[in-house]
Amino acid sequence: MISSVLPTYSRAPLSFVSGAGSWLTEADGRRFLDLGAGIAVNALGHAHPKLVEALTKQAGQLWHTSNLYEIPQQQALADRLVEHTFADTVFFTNSGTEACELAVKMARKYFYDKDQPERVEIITFDGSFHGRSAAGIAAAGSEKMTKGFGPLLGGFVHLPFGDHEALTAAITDKTCAIMVEPVQGEGGIRPLPDACLKGLRDLCDEHGILMILDEVQCGVGRTGKLFAHEWAGVTPDIMMVAKGIGGGFPLGAVLATENAASGMTAGTHGSTYGGNPLGCAVGCEVMDIVSDPAFLAEVNRKASLLRQKLEGLVANHPDVFESVRGTGLMLGLKCKVAPMDVVNAGYGQEVITVPAADNVVRLLPPLTITDDEIAQAVTRLDAAAATLSSS
Repeated sequence: MISSVLPTYSRAPLSFVSGAGSWLTEADGRRFLDLGAGIAVNALGHAHPKLVEALTKQAGQLWHTSNLYEIPQQQALADRLVEHTFADTVFFTNSGTEACELAVKMARKYFYDKDQPERVEIITFDGSFHGRSAAGIAAAGSEKMTKGFGPLLGGFVHLPFGDHEALTAAITDKTCAIMVEPVQGEGGIRPLPDACLKGLRDLCDEHGILMILDEVQCGVGRTGKLFAHEWAGVTPDIMMVAKGIGGGFPLGAVLATENAASGMTAGTHGSTYGGNPLGCAVGCEVMDIVSDPAFLAEVNRKASLLRQKLEGLVANHPDVFESVRGTGLMLGLKCKVAPMDVVNAGYGQEVITVPAADNVVRLLPPLTITDDEIAQAVTRLDAAAATLSSS
């Protein structure tokens, strides 16, 4: 008999009832050190006092009116994003998946309005993840994502990750954009080298096509910059954002230049809940905190500390781990055992990690994690690895 909750998830037997900072409390009272942050969502940890204050204050005033009217909180958050990024304009969604849908529409509409309706193809890369919608799974293209869901949305060209010759050859007079994650998350914490991101920007400029960056998982301070592409000194035309921008509240956005967004006029897109007062009130607080250079400097310092300790962990357990990869507080442990074995062993030591492809376990702690918590985290991971070494 099917469960009342559609069984599309393979859930761990854990039920968390409260959280504070980097910690989650299970129904039985156990406290878990959270290195997953809801898959990079709880950027400021659990129950951050400023986010709780912003949410409760707004909840007592107004939850929803729809986008038929002006929404002051939405305008305030858009202004913050425009101030701190390349973007000239922002559309708010509820998730990264919805942001992907708009990014695809925006790129195609751009060329349609320039009397080039044949330019609909978007180049994507193996190992990518752009959400679970029709456009998202078609963009990723992997059998795991698409099997059984045909016919798929057309217009995507899938290339091997890091194959420069294939990329150059794939651009035709039907190409409208290249879409890429500066750091692949689900794909196994695979950063795109800065030189490659610069090369993609140059290629887009050379061929007059748009660059779409998916920073749903790697954005909002996760890599030590407000957005990951800043490390390479380039700017996209369109960028997808979600996860950390709401600090745990469902919120996403598409950021774009005025040029890239020129086709999106009144009536071309919409969202009932996107940019609602509750979400945007929280998002404003997140942006005020995460855009502070001093905060980002601390993220980088803590990232260096965590990576140093993880390198020691790998050296101590060469039969379990192969290497550390990633950037900022978006790190991965490349494993010699099944990633879920490491994740499950971590549950036994009351530490939470997240599996990914390419035999990697993701570490995506709150950006507010403390030095002491980093030390505790690695101690718990060491104990978890020890159980695998002895088995």
